[in-house]
Amino acid sequence: MAIKNAIKAAPWAEQIEWRSPTPVEKRDVMPYLQQVHSQLYIDGVRELANRGGGYIDSDTVVSPRTYEVALLAVSAWLDGVDGVLATGEPIFVLARPPGHHARREIGMGFCIFNNEAIAARYALEQPGVDCVAILDWDVHHGNGTQTLVQDCPQIAYCSLHQSPLFPGTGKASERGLYNNVLNFPLPPGSTISDYRSLFEQKIIPFLTNFHPDLLLVSAGYDATAADPLASIALQPEDYGILTKYCLQITRRILFGLEGGYDLDSLARSVVATIESCLFERKI
Repeated sequence: MAIKNAIKAAPWAEQIEWRSPTPVEKRDVMPYLQQVHSQLYIDGVRELANRGGGYIDSDTVVSPRTYEVALLAVSAWLDGVDGVLATGEPIFVLARPPGHHARREIGMGFCIFNNEAIAARYALEQPGVDCVAILDWDVHHGNGTQTLVQDCPQIAYCSLHQSPLFPGTGKASERGLYNNVLNFPLPPGSTISDYRSLFEQKIIPFLTNFHPDLLLVSAGYDATAADPLASIALQPEDYGILTKYCLQITRRILFGLEGGYDLDSLARSVVATIESCLFERKI
């Protein structure tokens, strides 16, 4: 609600087209879910929700509605892929639960199903899509996403994340089976200056070299200085800068909400992202 209110209060709010995700009764997301997650895990989440809920791990809670909401989040990401490919313009998927920690056999870190990996595999089935890039700027490494895509030469994965920090993965030495993984562990206190340098010298060349037909952004906003779960020192307006770097690669971008736990900073960061998509200016 904080994000929605902030967007509606922006001076450009009338330019935003709001859409609800396709109901799962009208879109069968299961074939795409099964490409990424085991049937045993999918069934386990459903059964846990049907029993009234419980815990996958100490951080990851399943409520009675978690299964249906997580499926709806997947549908929203697939809608987003369809929309970006149809229009050639950025789309923001405002959906949770997040996904980038979810692995094939189990969820973790608040994540149930790996929306990014599902969306990437789905996109590769669409006409004219030969390569998908994933940029993960959440403050935590997307261990699930990397594991699920690093064996696919048509998917590139790049992550900037605080280290040391949960989940303790994402070493710079990890490059994927096809040199398609690039990790940047960042020390606590890192600022937009550190991010600028990485984007200009490393990230843009890496992702551009893959010639992606679609860029998926794991858009976590927990790297702000105000966020209680980490110690990176970005400001909300800095996400506008990161978005402009992404737009140098392509306008075919799907941003999907990940982390962000200070509501004010979260909302302002999302606004900065959308504003940069609407009004491109030099960085």
